[in-house]
Amino acid sequence: MKSRTLTVLALAAGLFAAGQAFAQQPPAPPTPAAPTAPPDLNAIPEKMPFNIPYGTPITLERAQGLVKAAVDEATKRGWAMNVSVVDPNGDLLAFGRMDSAALASITISQHKARVAARYRRPSKAFEDAVQKFGFNYILTLDDVIASRGGIPLVEGGKIIGAIGCSGGTGSQDEATCTAAASTINK
Repeated sequence: MKSRTLTVLALAAGLFAAGQAFAQQPPAPPTPAAPTAPPDLNAIPEKMPFNIPYGTPITLERAQGLVKAAVDEATKRGWAMNVSVVDPNGDLLAFGRMDSAALASITISQHKARVAARYRRPSKAFEDAVQKFGFNYILTLDDVIASRGGIPLVEGGKIIGAIGCSGGTGSQDEATCTAAASTINK
């Protein structure tokens, strides 16, 4: 009789403990919003997308000013960045590497700037194409980098160059570049 009572008590205690553990589980995460529908690749747009004309290349002095603006923003936030400014063809015009910035990010910052200039769009457009829509064929295009942090420099409706930042997360790179590009992009 004692063994039955002990068995029942042990079983009850085990069920109670399991119920408590289940009850203390964190709630299930909310269901993410439905993803944006991918663009229809068969649609024929009325106008050419990203058809910003090229203008007179940014000067060395202004390019160096952009590097300084990006470095100032990164310093303010405590980030170590590599910053590249290129002309409309994507050729390097000015560069800055902050102390402790990742060495691998030197060429990545140049790559982001080059892509933004040559393709006339922020490098985030390629990141979105791959990440949000699964358009992996984008990665087969020459010289593409599907990572945010490359921004075209537009003045008077024309591309005069681009800036690329690398060294942090994609969002940090983008924020640094955006702060610098906003001194020109109006």
